[in-house]
Amino acid sequence: MLKTILTTTVDGFRAAFGRGRIETSPLERAVFLLAVGTVLLVSLFPFYWMVVTSFMPESAIYSLPPTLVPTEFTLDHYESVFSPETFPFVTYFKNSLIISLLTGGLSVLVATFGAYSFARLEYRGRGLFSRGVLLVYMFSGILLVVPLFQIVVWLGLVDKPSSLVITYLVQTLPVSLYMLGNYFRSVPPEIEEAAIMDGYSRIEVVFRITLPLSAPAIVAVFIYTFMIAWNEYLFASIFLRTQSNFTLPIGLDALSSGFHQVWGQIMAASLMTSIPIVVMFVYLEKYMVEGLTFGSVEG
Repeated sequence: MLKTILTTTVDGFRAAFGRGRIETSPLERAVFLLAVGTVLLVSLFPFYWMVVTSFMPESAIYSLPPTLVPTEFTLDHYESVFSPETFPFVTYFKNSLIISLLTGGLSVLVATFGAYSFARLEYRGRGLFSRGVLLVYMFSGILLVVPLFQIVVWLGLVDKPSSLVITYLVQTLPVSLYMLGNYFRSVPPEIEEAAIMDGYSRIEVVFRITLPLSAPAIVAVFIYTFMIAWNEYLFASIFLRTQSNFTLPIGLDALSSGFHQVWGQIMAASLMTSIPIVVMFVYLEKYMVEGLTFGSVEG
């Protein structure tokens, strides 16, 4: 992952400025490295502290001055997190995973056909409708809480995970449509026209040509919607009432407010919560790169 980030950064600078046009003095390089080091320190230190705290004994966590490099390690916090009597982590994890996967899958499915219609099909009101969808994204989540809650009550979905799937779809579809629509427009229409002349139907063109060529954008949309659903707190705290339906953000909040001085357990649960996102990104990032060339031989 680190190698990919470095390669992408170097390629980006080379593409922006040209390989032979970057001439820097030692002072400029020192300033650049200092800036990069500061950014890395600010970005990575919270994660380092989360990992270290999750393995610290209770006495070391609350000692003054704080210990940056612990000398003792313990797995007691992880045992508490996985103890059903203390913290139903597995239940919260399963709820978050199901809701996030459903949200990501449905968002990709709906946005694919919607964005394709915006990019390729001609019908009355297409421009107005495509721009109107983006207006929804301009409203903050707090403004949509009351109307969405009324809709959820009207549908009888209060305290049901499906209420969050619908809510997250409303939140993520505008950006998903925008991202996929722009990517579909970058696919040369001549390829699709040639396929139609060869006897392909419009649906076959979408599945056999457009979607393989758009694999990077589809993967990016899935990651984006999955992360939104995985980390969302506001709507989940309002729509869910029963503890067995809680997602991980709500469960972590309940853990921090229901007990005192449980930072070790909170850090352990937070670390376990962040692992799926990191693993999924690392795994799917490979497919994002492969998707740039996958299906290009179809036309």
